[in-house]
Amino acid sequence: MDSSTARIVVRSSMLDLIRACGFSGLAGVRIDKEELRRRLLMPQYLRLAMLDSIRKKDVDGGDQHFRLRGSDSVSSSESPMVVFINSRSGGRHGPVLKERLKQLISEEQVFDLHDVKPLEFVRYGLACLEKWANNGDLCARETRQNIRVVVAGGDGTIGWVLGCLGELHQKGREPVPPVAIIPLGTGNDLSRSFGWGGSFPFAWKSAIKRTLQRATKGRICRLDSWHVVLQMPGGVAVNPPHSLKVTEECQLDQTLEIEGDVPDKVKCYEGVFFNYFSIGMDAKVAYGFHHLRNEKPYLAQGPITNKIIYSSYSCTQGWFLTPCISDPSLSVRAVVALNLHNYGSGRNPWGNPKPEYLEKRGFVEAHADDGLLEIFGLKQGWHASFVMVELISAKHIAQAASIRLEIRGGEWKDAYMQMDGEPWKQPMSKDYSTFLEIKRVPFESLMISGE
Repeated sequence: MDSSTARIVVRSSMLDLIRACGFSGLAGVRIDKEELRRRLLMPQYLRLAMLDSIRKKDVDGGDQHFRLRGSDSVSSSESPMVVFINSRSGGRHGPVLKERLKQLISEEQVFDLHDVKPLEFVRYGLACLEKWANNGDLCARETRQNIRVVVAGGDGTIGWVLGCLGELHQKGREPVPPVAIIPLGTGNDLSRSFGWGGSFPFAWKSAIKRTLQRATKGRICRLDSWHVVLQMPGGVAVNPPHSLKVTEECQLDQTLEIEGDVPDKVKCYEGVFFNYFSIGMDAKVAYGFHHLRNEKPYLAQGPITNKIIYSSYSCTQGWFLTPCISDPSLSVRAVVALNLHNYGSGRNPWGNPKPEYLEKRGFVEAHADDGLLEIFGLKQGWHASFVMVELISAKHIAQAASIRLEIRGGEWKDAYMQMDGEPWKQPMSKDYSTFLEIKRVPFESLMISGE
């Protein structure tokens, strides 16, 4: 393993709370606004060239700024940085936070995800820097080499950005910028896992400067990501999350046995997750909550309100009813494949098994970059509740480097699934199988530690 690799450790909720309130080690250190801006601000011609390339969706779209620069020597910034913000996250703070970030860095280096997509930044903004670096522009070369990314949003937003940055790995366009986090979501499990806290800080104006400061100096950690292929019968109507995209080719593992029938025409999607995939009751609750929030957006006033509504909604969905089978202790109503220690707003359902238990079960100690998923089950709602308050561990099923699910309909016409907090309803055919395969992506994402 690379010496720069940092292991993820389980963090206490109290420590998260202290950091979230802004009382970290840097809390007593005054950060000079102008000095911070000097370190983060790219030369004007570079940031304008990047922005024009993105807006025009053309790598050559910013060339005029390089020509107008002339031959004057320009120094690159010490820690060039761009920020992606989901301004609709964080309740009422989102738009205000966006303006604050623009003041601290520059308007051209802060991208609202509703206006600039991360894939556009990768394909046009970074490509613009790469083009002029290859043409001999030293400032462009150093900026491209040292650039870091901050994502202000929830787990889904962070996964979206990381997935797009993964294209740099695939095409050999290294180095890949590492990512820091400003947590604006409800669960914020990725943020918790890398030391950025579990909620939006109360004293957020001063905390933003500390976050940007930490993002310039934080050590680099590694994170596994997982490729998902979903194959279903053709003609089935499904509304998948944005992290799943239609693909023409289904690359299912042909060495595995198929129990059901496969139709002549199939529809395929593929995507990537970083924290977890789940199927079952927990995904159904998440699906209903997301629809409720979309239908009544006035309810989405921030993480605390979201959690209260989410908990109330889950009680109406039947999870707390004992399954009607002969032996409920043998069944699970949700199966989760987990990559990180954090799930469901900082809980650790896998727990911390003792070495003798790991050896007995054939398990190994879990890490975010070990190439394995921890697969566990949740039974009825009472069992899940005890797991979530960490009185007990979830039902351990397996550790796996790859997974295949084959499902068919019957009494149930739909299955509920979710990836990194993005749920969807998956129709099931009685006649033909639907397949879902999960395999590790052959490269790791780079994260900046907030500790």
